[in-house]
Amino acid sequence: MSGSAPRRDHHLPVETTSFVDRRGDLAAGRELLARTRLVTLTGPGGVGKTRLAARIAAAVRRTFPDGVRFVHLSGLDDPALVPLAADALDLHDHSAQPPLRALVEQLRDRRLLLLVDNCEHLLPACAELAAALLHGTTGVRILATSRHRLGLTEEHLLEVRPLPVPDPDGDLSSSEGCPALALFADRAAAVVPGFRLTAANRAAVARLCRRLDGLPLAIELAAVRMRVLDIDQLLDRLDDRYRLLTGGSPAALPRHRTLRAAVDWSHELCTEREQLVWARLSVLAGSFDLETAEVVCAQEGASASPEEPSPAGASVAALRSADVLDAIAGLVDKSVLSRESGPDGTRYRLLDTLRHYGLDRLRRLPGEEPAARRRQRDWMLRRATACERAWFGPGQREIVARLRADQDNLRAALDFGLTTPGERLTGLRLAGTLWFYWHACGAPREGRHWLDRALAANPEPTRERARGLWIAGLLAAATHNLTAGLALAREAHALARDLDDEAEAAHAEYVIGVVTLFMDDLPTALKHFEASVVRGPVPGQHLSLYGLDQVELACALGFLGEADRAVEVCERARRMCELHGEEWVHSYVLRMLALAHTVRGDWHRAERHARHALRLKLAVHDVIGIALTLDLLARVAAETGAHERAAVLLGAADHTWAGIDRDRWASAALKSTRRDSETRAREELGPSAFRRAYERGLGLDLAETVDYAVHDRSRPHPSTGPGEPNAGRPGFPRATTGLRLTRRESEVAELVAQGLANQQIADRLVIARRTAEGHVERILGKLGFSNRSQIAAWVAAQR
Repeated sequence: MSGSAPRRDHHLPVETTSFVDRRGDLAAGRELLARTRLVTLTGPGGVGKTRLAARIAAAVRRTFPDGVRFVHLSGLDDPALVPLAADALDLHDHSAQPPLRALVEQLRDRRLLLLVDNCEHLLPACAELAAALLHGTTGVRILATSRHRLGLTEEHLLEVRPLPVPDPDGDLSSSEGCPALALFADRAAAVVPGFRLTAANRAAVARLCRRLDGLPLAIELAAVRMRVLDIDQLLDRLDDRYRLLTGGSPAALPRHRTLRAAVDWSHELCTEREQLVWARLSVLAGSFDLETAEVVCAQEGASASPEEPSPAGASVAALRSADVLDAIAGLVDKSVLSRESGPDGTRYRLLDTLRHYGLDRLRRLPGEEPAARRRQRDWMLRRATACERAWFGPGQREIVARLRADQDNLRAALDFGLTTPGERLTGLRLAGTLWFYWHACGAPREGRHWLDRALAANPEPTRERARGLWIAGLLAAATHNLTAGLALAREAHALARDLDDEAEAAHAEYVIGVVTLFMDDLPTALKHFEASVVRGPVPGQHLSLYGLDQVELACALGFLGEADRAVEVCERARRMCELHGEEWVHSYVLRMLALAHTVRGDWHRAERHARHALRLKLAVHDVIGIALTLDLLARVAAETGAHERAAVLLGAADHTWAGIDRDRWASAALKSTRRDSETRAREELGPSAFRRAYERGLGLDLAETVDYAVHDRSRPHPSTGPGEPNAGRPGFPRATTGLRLTRRESEVAELVAQGLANQQIADRLVIARRTAEGHVERILGKLGFSNRSQIAAWVAAQR
């Protein structure tokens, strides 16, 4: 892929219904974006700003080599999180700069379109974000949606008006393509198959759409009533509703109240249970799954009797899980809830306008809002706790996907815990439980944001505070604030000791050790981690952190030149990870194995472990680990003569680091390794060829980068001898000159070719499994291969 090719992943919302023709607005939006860098779509709620913006972005995305990114703000209430909400940009900043400055730095050389949706409740923060990007970058353009303008001099406005509606009493013969009528017909046909506009109903539909002022959301809500009413009945009911509001003509209702009236009417047509579920669901930010909806909306211990008292009375809250499911089905049918696919199945979402309406209704019921928010907070804590317990296991990919999908609701739960009297300790507990998400999934800045707030609100000496302190220290170190990280970890360790909490003390010790390692005090770090590993995990210590103790020990050993000991430590840690089906720590173990083999000069084995590490790191979206491993693979390529591959990997590594910290944390070791790889590849290729290969790497996105690094077969292999089978055959793996297999290795290679696994080979030859694994690794290294199928092909050719 060339550096100028547009990226495939644009993160735009998936459309679940047809889009009404707005050709004029689409053309105007495209024209504005072609000549200005900030365009804001303004208009009332329900007018279709988000759908139009997504369509404009999709239409122009090929002009942005770095893609289109969608940032949805409706579920965000904290202005400080606006720069961090740019996780849609695939940035994983770990620099020491303030968040907004870091964001500008990371986007400085990119050419992308940023679509920021629902800015109206965060106008100052959105304006600050837009101004910083406009002044600090040259290739970033911004398309915003808001009920109000951002107020910047660079801003160009595109007013999104309601859909035009023809005069119902005029000539309707030319109204076939009218957007408002087409929208109603499309949505009505979804509930009444076969419905279409005809000469007999066109005037009534036009009159209905005019009553609704051409507002798309109001039209959609009315259309679903066609399931039980015909068009004339629908129009009569709507007119009656409007007369009650105006005391006279239905046409006298002001436009700004039209949508509210239409939503009121839809609400009244819901069952009482649907109304209550709508109200309670409004505390959920973003999308949510059915299990979350049931927990937030139902009450434990609700009566199982089918005879529920009227919700108009005191028993309005008595909902069971089955009631919630029925109500959700009804709300989906009525277009109040939208369905979308998620990592764990179907998810649901309330449109922003309908969510705020539901909140207004919920606040009219005494005690309902805090109770619903407390159920949401408790459920998010239970889910986070379950994810933490399962983290050192086989389900990490699913855990990462689920927590990312729940991100808006996690934020809402954290905010409730830290702003509601009597809930602050639970807020700290939730922030601490998510340590693995903040650290492993590339969100250290947001983790620090919540932990700093939670620690300030909870100065008492508790286990939760001890945990929060070492996590804050770890995240500070991850953003290269080593001094603060060490101080926080030491405070956590002292508090844990005072509380006789061995587990939290051990966790704090890990952070102290890793900061010491980052500070290049290798002898002290070595002694620290040797003691931790020899001691073994203490009761309550998370196995992920004990696994990382072993990773850091191997790292210190490798940097000190003790490669054999480092390999031994890694092999023990590797067995522990494989036993539990774990991938995140395992990926770091494999990277350390690769590093140890580079110290040995065993480049083929180093490359094989690094490739395996990359596969695992992509699975859990460990961007930092990917960047570090790309640097290592670039060095291996340079050392083994694959100079074009080295240049491509350097470009890909630099692109990945640009989303983390362009300066590679000012690490002398990392920068030296990169510089040496570039020098060697540039000298061998020449400036022009190096630049072409390097720019190719710059143009790869994360998935393409890993795919190239893991599967590329363009590297030159040392030539086989002239008499060896298949010497010179294009595409055939070549064995390394002068390296011959021993008798035992030949036996093992034959068994590999027969398809036997390592344990089966061990059983056949009456040797230990580790011995068989060692033979296979040596065969791969000698022959310069990366997988067992290549051994099988080589054996067949030898025959």
